[in-house]
Amino acid sequence: MARKYLGGSGERLTVWISIAASTVLIFYGYDQGVFGNVIIGEDFLVTVGHPSTNMQGTMTSVYNLGCFVGAMSTVWTGDILGRPRQILLGSTIIAIGGVIQAASYGVAQMMVGRIVAGLGTGMNTSTAGIWQAETSKMRSRGKLVIIQMANCITGFSISNWLTLGFSFAPGSVAWRFPLAFQIFFTLCIYALCPFLPDSPRLLIRKGKNKEALEVIAALEGNGATPESPSVRTQFNVIKDILDREHMNSYTWIQLLSGKGPAGVLRRMILGAWMQAMNQISGINITSYYMSYVFINALHISELLSRILAAAGSVDYLFFSCLAYFVIERYGRRKVMMSSALACSLCWVVITIALSISDTGRGDEYKLGIVAVSFFFVFFASFGMGVLGVPWLYPTEINALEMRTKGASLAMATNWIMNYMVVQVTPPGIANLGWKFWIIWAIICFSFIPITYFFYPETANRTLEDIDRFFSEKPGIIVAFNKTATQLHRPEQYILMDEKIAKREHYATAITGNGAQSGDTSVTVDNGEKEIERLDR
Repeated sequence: MARKYLGGSGERLTVWISIAASTVLIFYGYDQGVFGNVIIGEDFLVTVGHPSTNMQGTMTSVYNLGCFVGAMSTVWTGDILGRPRQILLGSTIIAIGGVIQAASYGVAQMMVGRIVAGLGTGMNTSTAGIWQAETSKMRSRGKLVIIQMANCITGFSISNWLTLGFSFAPGSVAWRFPLAFQIFFTLCIYALCPFLPDSPRLLIRKGKNKEALEVIAALEGNGATPESPSVRTQFNVIKDILDREHMNSYTWIQLLSGKGPAGVLRRMILGAWMQAMNQISGINITSYYMSYVFINALHISELLSRILAAAGSVDYLFFSCLAYFVIERYGRRKVMMSSALACSLCWVVITIALSISDTGRGDEYKLGIVAVSFFFVFFASFGMGVLGVPWLYPTEINALEMRTKGASLAMATNWIMNYMVVQVTPPGIANLGWKFWIIWAIICFSFIPITYFFYPETANRTLEDIDRFFSEKPGIIVAFNKTATQLHRPEQYILMDEKIAKREHYATAITGNGAQSGDTSVTVDNGEKEIERLDR
């Protein structure tokens, strides 16, 4: 019998891992939304000495610098600690940052708390998606990561509603409690991660083959054991890719200069830029600063701004959940391009509405309604694709040996772009007015040709299929490569898995026959010839 984790195996175990990984993203979503609602509170501004607009932007954005450093740190610690322990460490650091923020009486202390919380968030977000992807079956991998992102928006929504409710509380509890509430999510992580398995792919890389077989059997369920043929086949497919890459024998300079296995640098860039697209779409204007935008760009009252921001978070959550139904059906490429087009059109409408309003050529109230409506449509458009695909893609596209490092680089890119957007938003709104929104319309539209020409499809492929694709040294432009763009799994990869399954079958038979006859070498040779005959 396979070992059971938290009393579950098979689909139950996958669900438990998904809950733990999703809790990380709820954590992240909450952190992303809470501070934007804190900085508009009068008691908070009085307590920290009414900082300037630029300082408010800096106080918000230093969190992302912490996230950047935390994400980069997992390049070294991610494989050493393993997925569950890395998340435990990150969650502990976030709780410490939450305590520092909740106890703050000045800008400097608040910035320290923001940076510390960011360190933990960077570690967690670099790890959760890989853990989910490496323990999921091919046809459910995308859906499960989309569920993670929907839970990220759940956390974002919780932060908006909680800060709205506490805005009526007297004194500093109105902002101290929402900041301290981060500790609750750390306790949830403590209740889950110590009792869940590590990634079997990471265990194989570390040479812990026995433990890897146990985890594969547990994930397979249905009474599978480490000796089951299906478990041995999965193990051998993963090990076959690792043995052929031998990536541990290459230095970083060799890998990044293209002297290592084919496509390593290209795959890291694809994953990192996909994460960059997620952040420079303008989503962090709406997630960090929704209330701020409504107050300062649309001139809406504080209370109504908070209510609209909270309602917008529900809209965002609803459509991010709907992405579950399209991510595998239509694939990463089509979903990303369709979502980017819709986001660009939303920014165009918002720009037009605000330009007419700011120049006094129309009714400010009615045009404000149009702008608010299309902020809501933007949430929906973003949630259907540009939200989830960039978080899923780096966990799939990177080489098996480099998945932790590639995902860390992608998340570091995410956070440094996040920092840039959050830093420029308050002065951008103040200095550019309606022209500020043109930038995001152009950027979102650019995602369409970038995805179409350079990004291969990863839906309906095993993680090992993607390694196989890049080992064939495909050209940089993949738009006209059927293997790269087709939605269903390429036939040649199915045949490769069948060949490995045959080899395992004959190896088992050979071991038995050899033990009886005493001439293992002859039997092995005959078995290999039989495999070659069947392949032909």
